Amino acid sequence: MVNDVVVVGAGPVGLLLAAELRLVGVDVTVIERAAARSPHSKALTLHPRSLEVLAMRGLAGPFIREGVPMPTGHYGGLPVRLDFSVLDTRFPYTLVLPQLRTEQLLEERLRELGGEIRWEHRALRVRQDADGAEVDVAGPDGTYTLRAAWVVGCDGAGSTVRSSAGIDFPGTRATTTGFLGDVVLDAPPSAPSVDNEHGGFLVVPLADGHHRIAGTTGESLAIPADQPLTFDELRGYVRQVAGTDFGMRAPRWLSRFGNASRQAARYRDGRILLAGDAAHMHMPMGGQGLNVGLQDAFNLAWKLAAVCQGRVPEGLLDTYHAERHPVGAALLENTQAQTMLGATYTADARALRSVFGRLLAVHPAVNRQFAGELSALDVDYRPAAGEEAGAAGRGGGGHSLVGTRAPDLGLDGAPEPSLYPLLTDGRFVLLHLGPGGDAGRGTADGPGAAEACAAAEAMAGSPDRIRVVTARPTTTHDGWAGRSTVLVRPDGHVAWDAAPSST
Repeated sequence: MVNDVVVVGAGPVGLLLAAELRLVGVDVTVIERAAARSPHSKALTLHPRSLEVLAMRGLAGPFIREGVPMPTGHYGGLPVRLDFSVLDTRFPYTLVLPQLRTEQLLEERLRELGGEIRWEHRALRVRQDADGAEVDVAGPDGTYTLRAAWVVGCDGAGSTVRSSAGIDFPGTRATTTGFLGDVVLDAPPSAPSVDNEHGGFLVVPLADGHHRIAGTTGESLAIPADQPLTFDELRGYVRQVAGTDFGMRAPRWLSRFGNASRQAARYRDGRILLAGDAAHMHMPMGGQGLNVGLQDAFNLAWKLAAVCQGRVPEGLLDTYHAERHPVGAALLENTQAQTMLGATYTADARALRSVFGRLLAVHPAVNRQFAGELSALDVDYRPAAGEEAGAAGRGGGGHSLVGTRAPDLGLDGAPEPSLYPLLTDGRFVLLHLGPGGDAGRGTADGPGAAEACAAAEAMAGSPDRIRVVTARPTTTHDGWAGRSTVLVRPDGHVAWDAAPSST
């Protein structure tokens, strides 16, 4: 049997990717080397853009009901928090939800769409030819080979898929080690972080009564990340910084993490693609890794589905690397900067923290810039100056929205009250917008409408993959005033737009 796609890895990235492919009828096989899902959650947070991604498929509700919203984020563990409440989104907060629960909810979604996971099936090697790729697999009943048109490695920093494909993974080795523990605190601190010249740590309350403590001290920095962390060590680090262990007891999980930073040289090699930690690894500063991985999957899935179904040329897949590799590079840069701020305890570093903290506190624009970066709401795929937009989007003139994130625009006269519910089936949405009574604009036969329809069919590959909506905007957003026609991609970024009206 030849599969359309084999996804290697059943973590959150692989699960979302597989579910997105199943949503539009692509055959997917997911293999996972583990025998069962880990009860320990490396990641704890979903950021605003990830919640928007889930909302675009009608999935955000269960996550929000189970998670704990926090209206702030942190940068390098600084005591001055990033204010997410000012961001232009329906989800202006960090949602605290253990990775285990995120994976369980995404697995439920995959199974609802007819997908399944082959647990304890380990990819041994991957090879490809002009027509497809093969994965040699070791399972409970022996070894076998899967053949597919495409293989996607979502198998973590030690990716077998990446190494088999010979894709370089350049970067820096770990030089700094942090600690984390999930424990009960009888007298937790009132502030979300504690730091001084001895070290620093974050304290995150979990829904089940435990707390996650994660940080570094001058003493912990040089200990290898693969050396087991003991409860006495964790308690000692916390006491060293805070002078108390806050009544710490009942450790559930103890671990270390390092600051190795690497990024795959390319996210696509012929029939093989990479997403999530297989494409980028970094210090877990700001809780970004899982979120960027989910957004990798969301960008890739609609493109891969269109290629699998023969609706568009496979060159569309090159835009995945073009759009997401710069996001990964920015991720490594900001986590390295945060490591310097948050895990260095020299006098110079303390001075830098003080200056940076004042900038965040005194200058709202600076705070907003870093909040937009960490939340991923400011990610856009606009071509650089002098470049043309690629196959994933073009149009619009000098003030084009092409490549930018589409907000959840409120709509009057549409089948749904806002944009995101219109995207739940994974199709493009062609919006004809206009204020009430403005005849000739915001209609399917208004200026630019014919060009928009042609562009939509070229990108979607089929008129069946386009939802056409005529409506009046009921919310305001930067850059959207005067827009008459906008084509929104399945991942919520603008694919095409007509030049804004001057009236």
